[in-house]
Amino acid sequence: MKDNTFRVTLTRRDGYEFAVRFDSETEPRLTVDEPPPLGGGAGPNPTALLGAAVGSCLAASLLFCLQKSRVPVEGMETEVRGTIERNEAGRLRVSRIEVRLTPELEEADAARVMRCVDLFEDFCTVTQSVRQGIDVDVVVEPKIAATA
Repeated sequence: MKDNTFRVTLTRRDGYEFAVRFDSETEPRLTVDEPPPLGGGAGPNPTALLGAAVGSCLAASLLFCLQKSRVPVEGMETEVRGTIERNEAGRLRVSRIEVRLTPELEEADAARVMRCVDLFEDFCTVTQSVRQGIDVDVVVEPKIAATA
């Protein structure tokens, strides 16, 4: 990202299937499509991409804080569940996104972990932007890695 802007280019392939380029000078790196019966399901749909963006941003933010706090992270799993409902006009809208982050930690100082849990969400650009129109609930459930 340069100059605090980003650009995504979508090129229609067929039906509702699009090739997505995240930089105008590179080859397509992602296919998006609507699920049947509207599309062919050749890739994730825009709603799933929204969930992936929120989940990825939160996971990266939590991981960054834990690493800066010298909390060893062995792994991280993030599950995102979205709810789609009709608005007053009868149009489908994402009404809620629930995110469960499960960092796998070596034995760690609980105070350092809780400090990150208390502040990481505020640094997630995507989630804080989405929250202006969609409820986003976040749960962090650290898991201590098994020792051999």
